[in-house]
Amino acid sequence: MIKIVIADDHTLVREGLRRVIGEVNDIEVIGEATHGGEVLEWVKKGKLDMLLLDLSMPGHTGVELIRRLKDEWPKLPILVLTMHEEEQYAVRSIRAGASGYLTKDSASKELINAIRLVASGRLYISPSVAERLALDAMTSPDRKPHRSLSDREFEVFQHLVHGRSITHIAELLHLSSKTISTHKVRILQKMNLPSLADLVRYAVDNNLMDTTPIQ
Repeated sequence: MIKIVIADDHTLVREGLRRVIGEVNDIEVIGEATHGGEVLEWVKKGKLDMLLLDLSMPGHTGVELIRRLKDEWPKLPILVLTMHEEEQYAVRSIRAGASGYLTKDSASKELINAIRLVASGRLYISPSVAERLALDAMTSPDRKPHRSLSDREFEVFQHLVHGRSITHIAELLHLSSKTISTHKVRILQKMNLPSLADLVRYAVDNNLMDTTPIQ
């Protein structure tokens, strides 16, 4: 029996996942978490075989939480289930230590197969994400500037190009406005862009506006 914990702050999503998982007899949902703190509490108990994690919960950001979990519990299999289709989120999640990445519009059968595969110690990623991981591992002169951003910088980048203010971003990420301003300056420097307007134009040109940033 594969014992899992569902981490998602939306009640309807958790209920839907319970129904899907309840249709098979080799997977059991032993708990739920609605924010990063509850995830850590469940993992500390040591009763789960795998974590089914949404990237958009309050508190710790998804990638940040994955990295912390893998630092403390390196053998814990983590399957990310999220609304974010942008390849960059998947790549950053896998790099942080997740063993799989699925979007919430995936078929029920695909979810069950992914849970079984990840729980067995294997990876579950799409061919496009696997290709991106391979390409990013290679030194390439045409590597996109946004791929040089750290996970936190990329997160701030997403909020900035969607029109959120420094103050609003600081509130969402539980950081100071000064810290967000520093991130903004570093983002522009790393991407060699002179202004926020150029940052937005870059995001549009590179199809980075298709998904809502993690909140």
